[in-house]
Amino acid sequence: MDRRNFLRSGTIAAAGATLLHGENLFAKEKSTIRVGFIGVGMRGRNHLAIALRRNDVDVVAICDTQEDSLAQSRKQFKSFNKKAPKEYTGGLDAYKKMLEKEKLDAVIIATPWQFHYEQAIDSMNAGVYVGCEVIAGLTLEEHWNLVKTSESTGIPYMCLENVAYRRDVMAVLNMVRQGLLGEIVNLEGGYQHDLREVLFNDGKQPYGGGVEFGEKGYSEAQWRTQFNIDYDGDLYPTHGLGPLMHYADINHGNRITKIVSFSSKARGLASYIKKKAPGHPNTKIDFKNGDVTTSLMTCANGEILEIKHDVHLPRPYSIGIRVQGTNGIWMDVNNGMYIEGKSAKAHQWDKADEWIKKYDHPLWAKYEDEATGAGHGGMDWFVDNAFFESVKQGRQTPIDVYDSVTMSALFPLSIQSIKEGNKTLDFPDFTSGKWKTSKPSFALGDSGF
Repeated sequence: MDRRNFLRSGTIAAAGATLLHGENLFAKEKSTIRVGFIGVGMRGRNHLAIALRRNDVDVVAICDTQEDSLAQSRKQFKSFNKKAPKEYTGGLDAYKKMLEKEKLDAVIIATPWQFHYEQAIDSMNAGVYVGCEVIAGLTLEEHWNLVKTSESTGIPYMCLENVAYRRDVMAVLNMVRQGLLGEIVNLEGGYQHDLREVLFNDGKQPYGGGVEFGEKGYSEAQWRTQFNIDYDGDLYPTHGLGPLMHYADINHGNRITKIVSFSSKARGLASYIKKKAPGHPNTKIDFKNGDVTTSLMTCANGEILEIKHDVHLPRPYSIGIRVQGTNGIWMDVNNGMYIEGKSAKAHQWDKADEWIKKYDHPLWAKYEDEATGAGHGGMDWFVDNAFFESVKQGRQTPIDVYDSVTMSALFPLSIQSIKEGNKTLDFPDFTSGKWKTSKPSFALGDSGF
């Protein structure tokens, strides 16, 4: 019986209801896996480049609605001396033909946010591992449906959240697990990145040069800008919340219980357009999304989490991570570390570099050379490697469906909280109680996961 028929027989679907961490879902490990790409825009091609570097990943099909993206992908296959893939295009449903005709082991989904949910659901129902870019869905119902589909089919779903694999983030995770910072009390992070030249361009280049978006824009400006017109909330929560979840063992002995969100006035994007193109029609747009969104969350074990979304104003890039415990604190913004009784001077910051070097995570120590040259300083290699190795070994992904939807659900929850007058909301338990007995499985050693 082949893998696809085995899935559909229902045997694994019954086992999939628990989705145990590290469980070998499929009996036979594969030496090479067949992967399809749904979306090969700029972000999709970053993942594609990593896949094409590998001898154990055979990218057999790509799907996109835009010829420019397909053309750029063809160049990548040629540069890596790889066989040209089967191309699927012609409409938003083209990926369904790919799922039907290709014998895929996995898909990478890197399309605009509004398409992720349906494409992931269809892929899991086709018996195919899902590695999906953020965010998972637009509504709480969609997030719940992803969980139910993953459980009923037994197919893993992994949010490709790369910041969780950033070198300093993982080194501090190593410190936390060794008890260096004591008991964790307070965690902060976010997506704090000037995206004005991403949200607006001249329709010819991906970054800047004009104030166009939508049909007149190029790349992300074609679709991402509209979210800032239509929604007021944290539109991109996973870069901050993803790493913090591992520090607090969220869904693995702990869970988020409450959330409340606040949004500032919206002035940044309108100001940018007026400065760049006075009198342009886009100066009249009413942007709903506040320039800075702050969400506060409580946890079952007593920790406080704070997440910010700050992408409309002039500022340097920062995730703004703060990890604070009973023995000390790390903050990435000032590259500062303080450990009581171990830092050079009382009440003064150490430079974090030496601490990060000393506690370098085993994953980075082992795979640094392989990650060199990959996107975002190498962390893209780690998240993709974890996904591909999970598919090869037929095991659960280190960021599972519960973790994925938890870090993504801040999108609809923040919107609801702000809309209802900064109402404190219950945070859903997507694990349905399994968090109480689930053990951490993310990056426990140097195995690649």
